[in-house]
This record gives sequence, C-alpha cells and structure tokens, in this order.
Amino acid sequence: MKIKNLLLLPALAVALFFSSCEQKEETAVAKNEVSEMTLSQIAHLGFSKNNVQKVEGGYIVEGDIMLTESDLTQNTMVQALRVGESEQYRTSNLVSVPGSTRTIYVAVSTSLPSTYVAAVDEAVRRYNAENLRLRFQRVSSGYNVLFTAAPAGSSYLASAGFPSGGNPYNSVKVNSAYLGSNPGTNYLATILAHELGHCIGFRHTDYMDRSYSCGGAYTNEGASTVGAIHIPGTPTTQDPNSWMLACIGSGVNRYFNANDRTALNYLY
Repeated sequence: MKIKNLLLLPALAVALFFSSCEQKEETAVAKNEVSEMTLSQIAHLGFSKNNVQKVEGGYIVEGDIMLTESDLTQNTMVQALRVGESEQYRTSNLVSVPGSTRTIYVAVSTSLPSTYVAAVDEAVRRYNAENLRLRFQRVSSGYNVLFTAAPAGSSYLASAGFPSGGNPYNSVKVNSAYLGSNPGTNYLATILAHELGHCIGFRHTDYMDRSYSCGGAYTNEGASTVGAIHIPGTPTTQDPNSWMLACIGSGVNRYFNANDRTALNYLY
C-alpha cells in the first residue's frame, strides 16, 4: 500500500514512497543495486521488477511486499481472485485453517509508540467483525505476527510478506519514524489491516494497473503464471475503496467494502 513519494527515498505491502503530496503509501526505490538474476527471479514469481529495494533479509517489491532469498527460489504460481473490473488477488500461499476456525495471534513490539496498540486493536476488530474462519487476537507473547518498527533510515512506509507453510507471514515493519507517534488510529489501522492482508495471502486489488489508486502512468505489477478465478455474485463495476488498493491518501480511513468482504469470505 503506498502512502507517498518521498523524494525518491524509496513499496507492500506496503513499502511506500514519500512525497510532499502525500498520495502514495507503499513504493520503494532501490537503495542498493539488485542483480539481473535476482530481478529475473522476482519476475518469475510474478512481481514487478520496477523499484525493487534491497533491505536486510531480502527485497521489498511493489512498494511493500517483502521477499526473502528463499522466496526467490520457490516455484510458486501466483493466482488471482477477480472481483468485477477491479480484482482481489492472492498468491497460491494461504493460511491453513485445519478446523472450523483458526486464531492468528498478533503482538506489538515496544519499538513502536504505545499509540500504535490502539490501531492494531482496530485492525483486529475489523477482521473479527467479518466472522471469518480466520480470527485475530492481540497478545503480549506467543505471537504469529509481530508489528515492529522499521529499521532506522528505512525509505518505505510499511512492509509485510506472504504466508508460508500454511502460516501467516510473521512480521509487519512500520516506519513509525515517518508516520510519527500519533498518525491517527483509523488511518494507521487501515495501513496495518492492509499489511495483515498481505500476511494472509492478498495482493493489491489494483494489481493489474496500480495507477488506478496511485495515479501516474499505467503500471502492471506483473503476474507470471496467473490463474484468474471470478468470485460469484460480485459486481462488475470498478472498486475505488478496497482495503487492498496499492495507494491511499494521507489520513484516509478504509473499512472493508462489499467486494472485500466477498473476497475475504471466499478465502476464509
């Protein structure tokens, strides 16, 4: 999810550009040179090769999605869930729910301001209000996903990755140095819920053309081998308010819309 273009400081999940207009939330510009082999591996997995940023532990792609070195060696097929003309996308990696429900435990690192706890609680509330088979609960220990501060000097707004082995991605890094100690509970909850969406397998709703939410020229994030599955009963109109759109204006609050709920219930 992008939040702004910050003088080319920098992505997904959100790894985001920062700019004075505060339009984008998750775009990164490569800080270090990335080899052509790595870019080829990224493209093979179905992600855009544009603005790949090398960070500790891997690479940030598409503004806020974290890929590790082990991710790059996987032969994973990216699949798509289509909602009307704006699609909900997922990777082939999802969180397994072996019983009727599964609870994902999330925690907030002390590296983040105390005000961020309220935003995490609001993000958790939004998911749980949908009565999915996947539930969320904030805990102080024994977590599955940890919200923590991004490393000092990071040029992305927030970042997360995708599920592995039936489990959610275990970390959401948030650039609290940029967002500040109190960016607003609903606005921050929107960003964190978006990142949790990545952690459970969702890609950006405007994956086929991120200019839809980010502005600028047409940009396809890339898909490699894609399977598209239409979700029955969804509308065919465009979807301007999805929680998984790549970009969001500063201070905007996005709850799940009707299409988001359809996609969430389809998967979980």
